[in-house]
Amino acid sequence: MGTCWGDISEGVRVEVPNTDCSLPTKVFWIAGIVKLAGYNALLRYEGFENDSSLDFWCNICGSDIHPVGWCATSGKPLVPPRTIQHKYANWKAFLVKRLTGAKTLPPDFSQKVSENMQYPFKPSMRVEVVDKTHLCRTRVAVVDSVIGGRLRLVYEESKDKTDDFWCHMYSPLIHHIGWSRSIGHRFKRSDITKKQDSHFDASPHLFAKVKDVDSCGEWFKEGMKLEAIDPLNLSAICVATIRKVLADGYLMIGIDGSEAADGSDWFCYHATSPSIFPVGFCEINMIELTPPRGYAKLPFKWFDYLRETGSIAAPVKLFNKEVPNHGFHVGMKLEAVDLMEPRLVCVATVTRIIHRLLRIHFDGWEDEYDQWVDCESPDLYPVGWCQLTGYQLQPPASQCK
Repeated sequence: MGTCWGDISEGVRVEVPNTDCSLPTKVFWIAGIVKLAGYNALLRYEGFENDSSLDFWCNICGSDIHPVGWCATSGKPLVPPRTIQHKYANWKAFLVKRLTGAKTLPPDFSQKVSENMQYPFKPSMRVEVVDKTHLCRTRVAVVDSVIGGRLRLVYEESKDKTDDFWCHMYSPLIHHIGWSRSIGHRFKRSDITKKQDSHFDASPHLFAKVKDVDSCGEWFKEGMKLEAIDPLNLSAICVATIRKVLADGYLMIGIDGSEAADGSDWFCYHATSPSIFPVGFCEINMIELTPPRGYAKLPFKWFDYLRETGSIAAPVKLFNKEVPNHGFHVGMKLEAVDLMEPRLVCVATVTRIIHRLLRIHFDGWEDEYDQWVDCESPDLYPVGWCQLTGYQLQPPASQCK
């Protein structure tokens, strides 16, 4: 809905059900937006002026919210709230005066909402997705359900359909069938020799596009050092190493000091990923850098470490430096995926902003569960998103945990 949101602001009038009414039938009245919070709006019925006693919150994309004029064309009665029904003798004249020049929702707003709730991914589509037990490889999974663009994927070999993985359809963790082979990424061959007749491969054009990279000049090389968000502990930015350079700008990366000998915990980030940073990024931005596990010389100094390991830092110019004008501020509330348990969407707060990087705190939980997330991540949603899509929102954990 982002592209349609320019029409929504404080002062916009809408027609909504009148809950302050003793009539047996459903009637409507006009209300104005007092305050916006994500998809939610605080509304005040017309005629209450500065009286906030009956103000109420609702989801502005809900099916009961209509542009002014909808009642007239739909034959629905407009009835003033009981609390103020004797305030004016001529309500019609009052409304004409109040609504002249006022803004309302565009007439096609509900159609836009409906269009934005259609998703190109459908159940039974096959995709390649990260293997949650071995991050270094992908495997085939089948779309089981789609809620608000979030996919519940069931790994193809799961007989009882319980081995699943949740991610957004624009997540960098899912790809079309054949992607791994095309870039040289590890892939877990399926035990299933023949795919089910009802299953079909998702078209490559449905997946999030990554930027083309020009790797003809100076480029990332195996063994180069960098700083990276640890995909298994998203509150930490760690000392890391490029372990393998794949095709199309993809890199396999390992966290120094904690890698498995067989490379089974290497993970794939694209060269333009906002989750990798040049050496010194944490120090410049006063973020705590997680040193290699077991590294004795603390405080950690990059210069010493590079000399000791006989390695070089990946050139700064190769990293993505674009910072969109994202508009996030510290203290803002949102709904965010707990990426350690990605079926959960939780109440969260932005607590730090470093360029395009946001520190997300889950309300009611300790800071150790915080996550570094990109401002354009498909795992961040406005307040009211769960209500709109029918996804279950996890309330803040109780403070007495």
